[in-house]
Amino acid sequence: MKDKLIHRIKKIQNLMAKKDIDILVVVNRENLIYFTGLTQIECMAVLIPLKDDPCAITLWLDADYVEQESGLKTFGYFFPKESLGSKVVERIKAYGFRAPRIGFERYFVPFAFYDVLRQNFPESNFVDAADLFYRVRAVKEPNEVEMIRRAAFAVCKGMEAAIKTIKPGISELDVLAEAEYAMLKAGSNGLPFRPQIVSGNRCLLTHPHASTKLIEEGEVVVVHLGATYNGYCAKMCRTVAVGEISAAHEKVFNLLLEAQEKAIAALRPGSKAWEVDEAAREVIRRAGFEEYYLDVIGYGVGLRQSEFYPIIGKGRQDIIEVGMVVDLLLPTIYHRDVGGPRITDVIYVGENENEILTGYPRKLIKV
Repeated sequence: MKDKLIHRIKKIQNLMAKKDIDILVVVNRENLIYFTGLTQIECMAVLIPLKDDPCAITLWLDADYVEQESGLKTFGYFFPKESLGSKVVERIKAYGFRAPRIGFERYFVPFAFYDVLRQNFPESNFVDAADLFYRVRAVKEPNEVEMIRRAAFAVCKGMEAAIKTIKPGISELDVLAEAEYAMLKAGSNGLPFRPQIVSGNRCLLTHPHASTKLIEEGEVVVVHLGATYNGYCAKMCRTVAVGEISAAHEKVFNLLLEAQEKAIAALRPGSKAWEVDEAAREVIRRAGFEEYYLDVIGYGVGLRQSEFYPIIGKGRQDIIEVGMVVDLLLPTIYHRDVGGPRITDVIYVGENENEILTGYPRKLIKV
């Protein structure tokens, strides 16, 4: 097994011991990438016992490749005679377990897969281990940061293409097409989420995506893009003014930019997530808009575009550490008359200073 994978396995085994988990069953793509180092994977699981060596299970055609590239002992299954679930059961029993305490990723396990485990281990306890995975992935290794940096480079190229394309009369989808093409040419391996190119009143939607709507003079356009490199994500959001926009919208953008700068300054090793949130929230509060602002302003970034540790928000006790990568700020001010503008960047937490990985100009962009 490769040294970096050994280190990751040991880290999560230490967390398993604290929750009395005998064996972890890993099937989520992001965690499979983390524990194998491979991105060309489908129909696969990794088993991590507390006191034994891990193994991988995959389709028999891929078994040699997975074992050679990851260094994990790998067992193939013959579909449809065998299934991933049945092979996982077989290997758990081969470890000597009869009624183990099994940890798995609560949000990403198909019911059919879970049902096979439950039927074969009726006396076992099944434990939600999602927080273990997010905590072990929260502090990035140098090579992980480099992957995110490469993804961020592609995002910047996509943003550059989008800005050049935006003008009255062009559709949101046309802007997205140019941005996606530019990101792929810049090395992106694909999209981590459905990108958002939204204009006018559509900017107030919480999870919008590009449509056939034509961009109009005097509108605000929000461009929210993401890219991946070897599984790792970067994202960025910028606000574009098409011609003259209202003074109120411009004021809101500058308010969000100030809030972001305060949050980035507060994002220091040893600080708590709620303190970072409060640094931004105080700016919004002073302007009288707190009731229109969300309770979460950022997440960790890595193999997911929004990882669930750390979460930057009200009351969050997550401790910021050197090597974390987070995004700030996520929300706009959700006020019908002045809301819509947004700004988001991916930030690496350094020992002495932070690095904004998405190095594209952060001012209001006017076209």
